[in-house]
Parts: sequence; C-alpha cells; structure tokens
Amino acid sequence: RSKKASSMLRASIAPQRSKEVPMLPSLDYEKLKKDLVEGSDRLRSLLLQALRWRLTRSFPGEQRDTVLQAYISNDLLERYSTKKRTVLHLMRSKNDIVRQYVARLINAFASLAEGRVYLSQIPILLKLLTEALRKEDRDSLTRENVLVALQKLSLRRSQQTAMIADDLIGWLVDELQDSDCLSDYVLEYSAALLMNLCLRTKGKRKCAENAKHVLKVLTDLLGHENHEIRPYVNGALYSILSIPSVRQEAKEMSVEEILHCYRKEASPDLNRQIEFIVKQLNSDEEEGLESDDEEEEDDNDEDLMEADLDKEEVLQPQPRELSGESLLTTEYLGIMTNMAKVKRKSTHLPQTGVDEPLQRPVTPSSHHNANTVQGGEGDSLPPSQYNSRPPTRSGSRPSTADSFRHSIGGGDYVPAFVSQPRIPRTPDTEASQTNTHRGRSLALTPQRSQSEPQQSSRPGSASSAGGGGRQSGKV
Repeated sequence: RSKKASSMLRASIAPQRSKEVPMLPSLDYEKLKKDLVEGSDRLRSLLLQALRWRLTRSFPGEQRDTVLQAYISNDLLERYSTKKRTVLHLMRSKNDIVRQYVARLINAFASLAEGRVYLSQIPILLKLLTEALRKEDRDSLTRENVLVALQKLSLRRSQQTAMIADDLIGWLVDELQDSDCLSDYVLEYSAALLMNLCLRTKGKRKCAENAKHVLKVLTDLLGHENHEIRPYVNGALYSILSIPSVRQEAKEMSVEEILHCYRKEASPDLNRQIEFIVKQLNSDEEEGLESDDEEEEDDNDEDLMEADLDKEEVLQPQPRELSGESLLTTEYLGIMTNMAKVKRKSTHLPQTGVDEPLQRPVTPSSHHNANTVQGGEGDSLPPSQYNSRPPTRSGSRPSTADSFRHSIGGGDYVPAFVSQPRIPRTPDTEASQTNTHRGRSLALTPQRSQSEPQQSSRPGSASSAGGGGRQSGKV
C-alpha cells in the first residue's frame, strides 16, 4: 500500500507534460472557392463563418499559424485572380449576411501580421472596403468590421498611402464631426485610423487643404465624453500642427485657448500631452522633408486577434445542418493543403522617447495584446470544442489607466500615457468581460510613457450603437 501511495503522490506532484496541439485537417480549397462564388447565399455564409472560426478559434501559435498559412498558400481570397467573380467580390453581394461575413473574415485576416501582408497584396481590396464603408448603414456590423480591418491595415505604409489617395481622411473627418451618432467602438477605431493617416506627410498635407474644418472637428472631440479617444485626437493634432499653414489657421481659431480650457480639467498625463501640442502650435519650424518614399513598412508584426470578431453571430445552423468545423471536415476535406511555415519573429519598432509624441503608426488592438483571451495556448479552444465566444458587447470597459497597467510588462513599452502624440495604432481589443459601460473587448497595443499625447488607446465598446439585433436578416 505504502508503495502504491508513494507512487501516486509522486505522480500527483510531477510536472504535467503539456498536450500537443493537433493540426486541423487539410481542406479542398478549390472546391471551397468554387462554392463560395457559385453556392447559395446560405452556403456562402456558412462557409465564410466556418473559415473565420478556423482562424479565431484555433490555438495561438503553430495551430493558428498553420491555418493562416494554408489560407494564404492556397490563395483563399484569390489575390491574383482576374475573374470578375471572386470570393472578395462577395463584398458586393445583395445579401446583408454574406457581405457581413466576408467583412468579418477580412477583419480576421487583418488581425494577424502575415494576414495583413497577404491582404496588402490584393489590388482590389481597398477599393472594395472603402466602397462598403461609404455604402453600408452607419450602425451595421458590416461597416464596423470593414472600418476595423482598415484600421489594422493602416499599420502598413503601402495601405496608408492608398487610403490617403482615396480621400479616406476627408470621409473620417466628416464622420467624426457627427460623433454622437457613432458607437464608442466605432468612434475610437475611426479616431485611431485618422491619427495613423495624419502621421504621414501626405496625410498632413491632405488635412492642410481643409485645415479649419479638420481643426474644428478635432478640438470638438477633445470635449467628447468618451475619453478613450483623446490620445488619438492629441496625436492627430500634434502631427498636423507641424504644417505651417495649419498652425496659422489654428492661431486664427484660438486653438491654444481651447486647449488650455481642457488642460485645466484634465489629468496630469493629458496636461503634458496638451503642453506638447501647444509647443508645436507655437513652433516656427518649416515643414519637414517628404518622408513618404521610405521603403520601410511600419507594421510591427503583432497579432491583434480579438473576441469581437465572433460577436453577435446572426447566422445560426438549422437542426441537423452542418456548420463550422463539422461542415468543413465533412464536405471539404483535402489532401496535404496545410503548409507549415516558420512564423516571422515579431520586430518591435523603435519607440518614441518618453517626452515625445507618437511618431509611428499603431493599432488600438495591439495595446493590450498581452492580455487578450488569445494570450496563450491554454486560453483558447480549438474550433471543434466550443460553440460560442465570450460576449464583447455587454458590460463595461476597464479604464484606460487600468488597461495600460495590465498590458505589456516588458521593457519595450512603458505604461500609461505618453506626453506626445503617438504613431498609428489600432484600438485595443482586450477581451475583458468585467466591463461596465457597453463594452466591446479591447485589443492590445504598445504603451507609451505618461507624458506624451498618445495616439493609441483602445476602441471602446460598440454596444452604445445598440444591441445584438443588427442585420438579423435571413440567408
């Protein structure tokens, strides 16, 4: 007995070997692409949902990397196709749910660094996305996913250039002028996208063409009740005030006095950011050299996967109808289409000094990536093992300070606000379910020190736009 008891004791305290995460079955991508283009709207929607779930519900690490690499190596989105009907052209479908589920899948691709590289190589993509942005209803989940995908893509210099050329800055400024009609989540991603584009020389010059309007919208946003957007607004202001003509317009509009009004009631961190903006406003420097022909990409190779990608599923399977992983592995099994590939190491870009504004593009999601539900292999389940993800539209968001405190603890990032505007970012999507204020989950982005105006924070919650009943049409 004592032998048995001692061996049981040893077994109970011995370190457990972690179970190996299995690779998901290979798929027949040619058949998938054919059915996505030629199938019924119901089948298209179920397939788009299942393909997205493979990305969002797989374990971070080798399993998810292999899924993404299989999608890319089998050219799921047909980047080089010259056909008039491809998977991406479903963005123009007459069916609301088909459009929404294509946008969700694109957003899932944009959440991963290698996915952003792939998307940036598809010539027609930005045209389809900006077209949808302008056509979809303001409170639709389709437009929301398109906007968030664009914000993540704005980490890449080539995509910033194309967005600026398509006058996305003008569209964003007009949207933000009517900010009370936007959900917190959309408001924050819109402000973060605008900031990212304003960090580019071409973006600043685009703002200078209508400086009075841009300055009026940005200074009005400083008084918005959603304080999560202030780092982005401060970053955009600091950036465009490097243009002499914008500074002149700001002086004529008494922008310095407006800033001082907010300084009195603001926090010490925000006060320091405002000081930097005022200093920029009173600078005599000429416009800097053109920087847009640099070869480097700003993308910091971070994965920004969020629980929000799977929120409010409007498509539910009928009794005995195949969906998700069951649909893929029953009807679309393939042979050796999974191509393992070593993932590139994340390269952290040089960070701005503690006392300087942001000067590189960022995305709110990357802020709190260290804390998202996808934080480690034990934190997410394979697609076949769970049916729903945590809700991200209910409950309140943690405060900015809290989220910053919990985010990346290494030496590369400093907690809290930076005194100067930051680089392009994506609103954070840390999936915390203890939120109290219509919260969507917030992602993670690198943090800055406490004195600079930050150009990144997290998109708050989209819940303010209404509950989960949007776009509930049938497929």
